[in-house]
Amino acid sequence: MAGLRNFLILCFAGLMLAACTTGERDTRGIQPIPAKLVQEMRAKGMTPADPIMVRIYKQESELEIWKRDRSGSYSLLKTYPICRWSGKLGPKKREGDRQAPEGFYMVNMPLMNPMSQFYLSFNLGYPNQLEEALGYEGAALMVHGACSSSGCYAMTDAGIAEIYAVAREALRGGQTAFQVQALPFRMTPQNLARHRDDPNMTFWLNLKQGSDQFDVTRQPPRVAACASRYVFGAKPIDPAMPFDPLAPCPPYEVDSSVATQVAAKAERDKAAVAALSASVPVTPALAYSDGGMHEAFRTVLRDKGPEKLGAMTSSSVPVSRPSAALADPYSTAPVDPQTTASVAGQQ
Repeated sequence: MAGLRNFLILCFAGLMLAACTTGERDTRGIQPIPAKLVQEMRAKGMTPADPIMVRIYKQESELEIWKRDRSGSYSLLKTYPICRWSGKLGPKKREGDRQAPEGFYMVNMPLMNPMSQFYLSFNLGYPNQLEEALGYEGAALMVHGACSSSGCYAMTDAGIAEIYAVAREALRGGQTAFQVQALPFRMTPQNLARHRDDPNMTFWLNLKQGSDQFDVTRQPPRVAACASRYVFGAKPIDPAMPFDPLAPCPPYEVDSSVATQVAAKAERDKAAVAALSASVPVTPALAYSDGGMHEAFRTVLRDKGPEKLGAMTSSSVPVSRPSAALADPYSTAPVDPQTTASVAGQQ
């Protein structure tokens, strides 16, 4: 009798433990989009089911959600501060290099993780087809919560909860996968001039071609790869000659109107960079320690310490658009890696 009683007690304890762990985690992934954000969508002619696109900027430590409105074009819905990213500007190439990736990625429902040990997350899908062909290595590169990064883009818990909910509803609404443009910085002439001597510039100018195409069309560009680089909005003239990331590019065509607009923007920006290069100093490639965070979080870390920063993982931080008044992201003291290093393993 005592044995049966002990068995029942153990079963009840096990059920209670399950309710406290998996039940809590399951709830995270089904949180609704906040009512205020739904109202903002409606004011911009959007619905929760409309498709989205995500843009990430390392240097500015910001993540943007763009959403298709009733006109059929994508408009900016909201900008979120990135609480932590690791590594430095430039692409991720090796496992363990602590680099947050840069490139173009597609995120579908299987890459959404409601059971993340960093609150919620979605996998970028690194390495993509081009990166894999180039021999780049790494896995489980995420956008997640907990303000802690080892090669990922870490948000606050409240921030990733909103982002996750918006992405989930877009995928449920019929979008097969949403595009993520992970960029080193906003592709402005000022930033290009500052980094003009960086060894990654050829790669970044390739990323800019896709960024520019979105800027002039307000549609996520079709992405392919050939000759060890990305090509955007391209369609092979001969279907029997598909794109191969490492092979020479086959003959392809791009919508002439789009190509003309992108070329014109590229020429304007190139001229602006040349003019700025006479007065804008070059930013040294290694002018910072290990990654960065949005100015709002750096201020908290500097003024109130890591304990207060940790408490912010469950609160939201207002984001203003970048301006010349913002402190230079490379000028602050390096962040103590002991306060921000992530736990190894699945994220």
